[in-house]
Amino acid sequence: MNNLLQNLCLTVLLFCCCNRNSTIVVPNPKIEFGQPVKVEVKGYTGNIMEPFISRDGNILLFNNLNAAPENTNLYWAVKINDSTFQYIDEITGINTPDLEAIPSLDSAGNLYFVSNRNYPNTLSTIYRCNFTNGNAANIQLVSGISKLQAGWVNFDVEVSADGQLLYFVDAQFDKTGNPTSADIVIAEKKSAGFQRLINSNEIVKNINTDALEYAACISVNQLELYFTRLTLSPTGIPSTEILMATRNNKNEAFNSPSKISTITGFAEAATIALDQKTIYYHKKENDKFVLYKVTKN
Repeated sequence: MNNLLQNLCLTVLLFCCCNRNSTIVVPNPKIEFGQPVKVEVKGYTGNIMEPFISRDGNILLFNNLNAAPENTNLYWAVKINDSTFQYIDEITGINTPDLEAIPSLDSAGNLYFVSNRNYPNTLSTIYRCNFTNGNAANIQLVSGISKLQAGWVNFDVEVSADGQLLYFVDAQFDKTGNPTSADIVIAEKKSAGFQRLINSNEIVKNINTDALEYAACISVNQLELYFTRLTLSPTGIPSTEILMATRNNKNEAFNSPSKISTITGFAEAATIALDQKTIYYHKKENDKFVLYKVTKN
């Protein structure tokens, strides 16, 4: 179990993926994006992973490298312009010696994140707290998400802007701490936490395959879903792509996704900006994860 907890992060996806055939899908009508633009976070020199743009567009949340030897923590920066942010500091009141990562914020200031701080006792990893001006308070475990089975881990979370839905990942890990499956699941808010949607599988039937799907990002109107898919080449080399799926209303399934072709290299974890046209994401560049953005034409 210690190996499992040490690998509770997306970086583990670099090392393995199940070798089953992926489902063949018909893509969305083509939506074109422009060329990537590198984004600067002034005053910060570390790795930037799992970015999240606040619903008002003014704050960037992220974590540093989610692998040893670093202690993975949550940080924040403020917007200067679309391609520049000013680093502020760690988010206070939230970080521990364990992993804290994958921030997501609703419009009311409720911050959701992933932490393995108490996994052996709870078999759960998704938490929420109140976020105000870089400070976290009233941290609570989110109930109703975990399968409550050893070896199953929720290593991603995205909250809808209205706070009513969580998009997260069910991932099964083997005894060596490697994921054998990862699929996106949806849960709705209830008085005592969240409850998995009865029709979650139907809504994402065109999203999940035998590859690893994770890092969901939902638009404000919930008609556009961005996510990452990881596969292995025949020689065992991992590769990722960021995809986009659309639908006509919130009650129907997402259409089959299409890859954002202008995003290349090992890129993950899209987050959508205030304009609902620009997405930010992290990319591995010269052995370091940095921030990029692309915008719909």
